[in-house]
Amino acid sequence: MSKLAIITGGSRGLGKSSALALAKAGVDVVLTYHQDADGAQSVVEAIKETGQNAFSLQLDTRDVAAFPQFKERLQKVLESEFGRQDFDYLLNNAGTGIQSSIEETSYEALEEMLAIHVKGPFFLTQALLSLIKNGGHILNVSSGLARFTLPGSSAYAIAKGGVEVMTRYMAKEFSQRQVRVNTLAPGAIATDFRDGNVRDNPEMNKMVSSVTALGRVGEAEDIGQAVAMLLSDGAGWITGQRIEASGGMFL
Repeated sequence: MSKLAIITGGSRGLGKSSALALAKAGVDVVLTYHQDADGAQSVVEAIKETGQNAFSLQLDTRDVAAFPQFKERLQKVLESEFGRQDFDYLLNNAGTGIQSSIEETSYEALEEMLAIHVKGPFFLTQALLSLIKNGGHILNVSSGLARFTLPGSSAYAIAKGGVEVMTRYMAKEFSQRQVRVNTLAPGAIATDFRDGNVRDNPEMNKMVSSVTALGRVGEAEDIGQAVAMLLSDGAGWITGQRIEASGGMFL
């Protein structure tokens, strides 16, 4: 039986790349999407072309009250589509960012960042924990911005800092079931994140390349491959760690 990953925010960007990389490694995927049902279905079809099974479910990770119902829907999908009652990997990836100085950041904007990046993963993991197979792996997505500082990213970075602390506590508390929990922190990646701020801005590309040891902006595939590596059996002795995939940005 193939291993199975649940990926939040899997219809585009890093989630999509991670889903495809895992499929190529022989892992089945259930991915969630917020609004783009067509995009999610295209990822499902691409995964099935690799020979792996896949399914998509709608989920707003800010809506904590909906998590019990999501769990019920997921359980039905696990049984009907995959013939099982549990899964192996949870990738808490869904998220968005804002560009705003501390002076200009509203209460609502900070609350939104905390809801998406901290409260959502915290309570979704709580809701799904009983479905994660003993010896499974939870991977929470942070950001290089939790280590280095770029003005205008404070609210997003504060939330991602919370993700990294949350990971360590999860790793300790879930260890009795041999469930590993780690953080993956991408650097600047050329996707549609923040309206393509890195991908579509030549000046930003130049700046990022100049402060990155490997001399270029990251691509979504770089992160997908890192996810597949960290969720592989070869990483079985790694837990409670922050792994940065930034090409050596701001070393």
